[in-house]
Amino acid sequence: MREITYAEAIREALREEMRRDERVFIIGEDVGVYGGSFGVTLGLIEEFGPQRVIDTPISELGIAGAITGAALIGMRPVGEIMFMDFCTLAMEQLVNQAAKIRFMFGGKATVPFVLRTPAGSGTGAAAQHSQSLENWFVHVPGLKVVMPSTPYDAKGLLLSAIRDDNPVIFVEHKLLYKVKGPVPEDPYTVPLGTAEVKRQGGDITIVATSIMVRRSLEAAERLAHEGIEAEVVDPRTLKPLDEATIIRSVCRTGRVLIVHEACRTGGFGGELAAVIAGSEAFDYLDAPIVRLAGRDIPIPYNRTLEYHSVPQVDDIIAAARRLVHGAA
Repeated sequence: MREITYAEAIREALREEMRRDERVFIIGEDVGVYGGSFGVTLGLIEEFGPQRVIDTPISELGIAGAITGAALIGMRPVGEIMFMDFCTLAMEQLVNQAAKIRFMFGGKATVPFVLRTPAGSGTGAAAQHSQSLENWFVHVPGLKVVMPSTPYDAKGLLLSAIRDDNPVIFVEHKLLYKVKGPVPEDPYTVPLGTAEVKRQGGDITIVATSIMVRRSLEAAERLAHEGIEAEVVDPRTLKPLDEATIIRSVCRTGRVLIVHEACRTGGFGGELAAVIAGSEAFDYLDAPIVRLAGRDIPIPYNRTLEYHSVPQVDDIIAAARRLVHGAA
């Protein structure tokens, strides 16, 4: 199977869906002539023109309002907010309007948009351009939240998200854009709300999101040399969440380590821990549930401090080792 980058997979999904459905258009800052702040939408304006690849002024609230309004009148817009941090400027439209409209109108109105937004640290972009705010949106009823970790998932999940009749927050980690992986040339989708076991193992379950899936897989390979077989589960969509796959894995291994980049306090790991503790998996646990997350600090500009502010491969190995050997 051919291999393409995460960014190319997203671009391919956008191109395919825009060719298939004339209601789909792209809107955001620098998405047209410049090709997106990370080059994801390169070449699309040349193919589809400025009426379907729309450059906007610097107004995140305006972008969110535009995709909400367009979705309400039957379009399927894909908005882009170039850094997830800037979603803070669009929360009124996303949280108070788009998320609630379908419920408030008894299902007679739908808001089928996708909001793509790059998140995460690792590029030296400092505190205002490096946050992972996905759990803010998980908390809001009416929004779906997607966090693909591979090119295959990025394409398949984006196609499903565009076709969904609800507003979807599509979170892309900046460090994943250049990562290559197998992506079929034949059409396919990945259903929202379906987790995947990325690696099988019997000693410990590692539930990881986004870039942490990649780091957890590397950690698992190194742990295998010590005789520890880690199973790595990627939820892929945080909302809706495939609880069953996670619970089955924990029942099988008896230990669970939850890994995410966002700050520990209020992070998605707490929700996952609650789901596991409230399920039949609790009776199978041989050790406490452990969360490994970003520190409760703004992301530093200094590269060394930035590196140590979020979990790295060695941190995952150490935490898994402690769990398996009973010292967690």
